[in-house]
Amino acid sequence: MSSPSRRSSSPESNFDGGSGSGSAGDERKRKRMLSNRESARRSRARKQQRMEELIAEASRLQAENARVEAQIGAYETELSKVDGENAVLRARHGELAGRLQALSGVLEIFQVVGAPVDIPEIPDPLLRPWQSSFAPQLAAAGGMPDAFQF
Repeated sequence: MSSPSRRSSSPESNFDGGSGSGSAGDERKRKRMLSNRESARRSRARKQQRMEELIAEASRLQAENARVEAQIGAYETELSKVDGENAVLRARHGELAGRLQALSGVLEIFQVVGAPVDIPEIPDPLLRPWQSSFAPQLAAAGGMPDAFQF
């Protein structure tokens, strides 16, 4: 803005040399207005770009959220299945533990009476996994398969 000391209040200055200084001030004002308009246009463009980025990110996050929710649903289904299997195994364990306790009681009775008890060893592949049940079959069939011979 122009200061009051620069302005001339006489009418002659407006018509003579003053019109040149007035047009320079108008030119500065016009340039400032154009600069402000351009700055506002750039600001609106940045705001629009940021809005588009946020919309794209929101869309991406919604898709990821749907994927994660589907994965959680699959995990919950699997958990329910495993829980059911676990309940069956617990019930089977309880049943077998009861049978073992009953058989132990019968065995104690036989031992107290003095009756001879011959308990055959039952092979358990879980106790000796290196001794597979099919190893004797291979030996009877003529040894190892051709793939293992050199």
